[in-house]
Amino acid sequence: MLERHELEAFLTLAEELHFGRTAERLRVSTARISQTIRKLERRVGVPLFTRTSRRVELSPVGRQFYDDLRPVWTSMTAALARAIETGRGFTGTLQVCFTGAAAGQLLVGATELFRERHPDCDVRIREAQMAELMPWLHDGEVDIALATFPVHEPNIDSGPVLVSEDRFLAVPIGHPFADRDSVSVEDLATVTMLRLPDTLPESLRADRTPATTPAGHPIRTGRSAATFQEVLTLVGAGHGVFPVGANVKRYYARPDIAYVHLRDAPPLRWGLLWRADSATSRVHAFSDAAHDLVCAHR
Repeated sequence: MLERHELEAFLTLAEELHFGRTAERLRVSTARISQTIRKLERRVGVPLFTRTSRRVELSPVGRQFYDDLRPVWTSMTAALARAIETGRGFTGTLQVCFTGAAAGQLLVGATELFRERHPDCDVRIREAQMAELMPWLHDGEVDIALATFPVHEPNIDSGPVLVSEDRFLAVPIGHPFADRDSVSVEDLATVTMLRLPDTLPESLRADRTPATTPAGHPIRTGRSAATFQEVLTLVGAGHGVFPVGANVKRYYARPDIAYVHLRDAPPLRWGLLWRADSATSRVHAFSDAAHDLVCAHR
């Protein structure tokens, strides 16, 4: 019978493909991860990973093992969490985070409704910078994050879309676009696009800062920023442009930036994210509260 720490080490390494990051997530030494994986491979009888000095990859057997094990592991951890929640009720502390001022206000409203329904459960709200969002979720530092979609990431689940808003392009005040009422997504081929941090999922980066326009024209890539204030500072300094939601016009008005409507861009969508293996009753109840809150104000 495999032990829990062996399964956790294998699944985490299969997702990270890096022994150091796996050790950080599981809060053990890199040597411990290596020893655990070697022991597991001896038990299986074949390598589960191929290793070189530059990279780690799943072997064909390792990939099949991961595909078979992940849904079972998720179901087991969710079942255990539900059993614990059933015994304890809605108690303890729920850690939630947000990115951006508008998201913070929405999260406060959801928290108030959740507390009315479950007064014995404490909720602690934190602001996450863009680069911190996914590491906080993966590491269990927070239980729920309110952020933009789409997020396609292993072991990350999402709730329903809570808010949809028009997209705008943040440009320097002296930019040729600044005096326009709107621009097309195809116009992005003529500018330099600032980049989101690499810690965010590829699905989200491809949506917010695409490499090409819908017609296939390349978009020049600019500098990366770790926080939203860094993004706006770089825009104001003329280092590039950046797509934002309509709420930014209200919460982040600046004398050095103009916000121009991206008239043919799809709406920017917001919702809650959480780890699939930590989807407790509290998490689902908080998601319900957030959904009920926005539905009541539509």
